Amino acid sequence: MATSNPLHVRISGSSGLIGSALNQSLEANGTRVSHLVRSSRAAAPNTVAWNPALPPDPDSWNGVDALVHLAGESIAGGRWNAAKKERIRSTRVKPTRALCESMAQAAQPPKVLICASAIGYYGDRGSEWLDEDSPAGSGFLPEVCQAWEDACSPARDAGIRVIHVRFGIVLAKQGGALQSMLLPFRLGFGGRVGSGDQYWSWVALEDVVGAIQHGLHQGQLSGPINVTAPHPVTNRDFTTALGQVMHRPTLIPLPAFGARLALGSEMADSLLLASARVRPARLLESGYEFRFPELGPCLESILA
Repeated sequence: MATSNPLHVRISGSSGLIGSALNQSLEANGTRVSHLVRSSRAAAPNTVAWNPALPPDPDSWNGVDALVHLAGESIAGGRWNAAKKERIRSTRVKPTRALCESMAQAAQPPKVLICASAIGYYGDRGSEWLDEDSPAGSGFLPEVCQAWEDACSPARDAGIRVIHVRFGIVLAKQGGALQSMLLPFRLGFGGRVGSGDQYWSWVALEDVVGAIQHGLHQGQLSGPINVTAPHPVTNRDFTTALGQVMHRPTLIPLPAFGARLALGSEMADSLLLASARVRPARLLESGYEFRFPELGPCLESILA
């Protein structure tokens, strides 16, 4: 990491759930932050215009210590037809490779690239414990995650320290998966999804931000990093905990066929019915201390 003070971190996807929280935390800590945005949006201060189809000017990295790359089409917004799946893939793989090619050509490249990925890398694995050394699963999301991580090769080959942050289900009051669950639970329609036996590896937004900042400063960390709380729970246990915090019953299940009817089979099987019991081994080994290691206190904090 460069020794300049303050640290200069550039963020792509800074308007999203994670990017917004990360930006706020970094600026509060005195970090200099700039934003990599699409050309048509580059009007605000501290923004750098970029066409995601093309590598940025290599000189644009001068003075930048780290890039946190979070941009990509949401996997949850809309049914997975062929066009949606292509956008999910193309907005991750091609722009990431373009960024990494640009950094590899820079005279003064960033020392660190932290690139988003997801525990979708592991696919549907039942109750098997999974860590960063576990092999990839099969199916659309594992294939996208593998291609996304592989797209960082030009930066890694150029000697840039690359971290792939494999995010679990991010819990936050500002948005994300939890927000979509709140209305049905408030109305008393909450319940398990499918069998309820599938593991949901969750993480608080505060720990997502904390893990990224930990990666920025821990010079020995590289490669895939699972960003999930140490104690994943089954969907049934998640449902029970959320109902208890909200003081609502959780007696109305969503059958698997209902989830598939609502979202389509592939999307439902990948996002709601798949099971991934993930351990954040490398974060724990590197000394990261989770603010919310347990689900109950996390939900209570969010919904207080």
